[in-house]
Amino acid sequence: MSYLSQILRRGDALERKRVVEQVGGLCHRANAFGVAEVLLITTRQTKRWTIPKGWPIKGLDPHQAAKQEAWEEAGVKGRVKKKAFGSFTYDKVLANGETVPALVQVHLLETRRVSFAFPERGERALIWLPADEASHLVSELGLKKLLAKFARRAASAAS
Repeated sequence: MSYLSQILRRGDALERKRVVEQVGGLCHRANAFGVAEVLLITTRQTKRWTIPKGWPIKGLDPHQAAKQEAWEEAGVKGRVKKKAFGSFTYDKVLANGETVPALVQVHLLETRRVSFAFPERGERALIWLPADEASHLVSELGLKKLLAKFARRAASAAS
């Protein structure tokens, strides 16, 4: 499907108010050499690379829900930024088989601890790598851009 047809389809969905909202955590850490790394995980169904993300959680602010998703999907604990770092869209396949555009609000999560026992262990692959390398593994253009933005921020902080 062409990029233009994707935009038009998203526009149609917006008119029908069928866009779903999600929250995500861009988990990051410094490796043993001081290089900033980000976490990618695979989705359960399609096994494509993405960041921990999910539905808003009743009673939690978006940044808190993003932190909860990072724990459940990847075993990550840390300090999450309240202000969103950015957002991206992707096509979400719902339980009924319908595909709708999803808008993911992304919060930075400074990783302080990674546990090997977490709710979705065994359902996903996890990988830590520099953000510029991570951007080559994800398929969503908006997520690629967020990873590039993070890579630039990390590079300027290192210099």
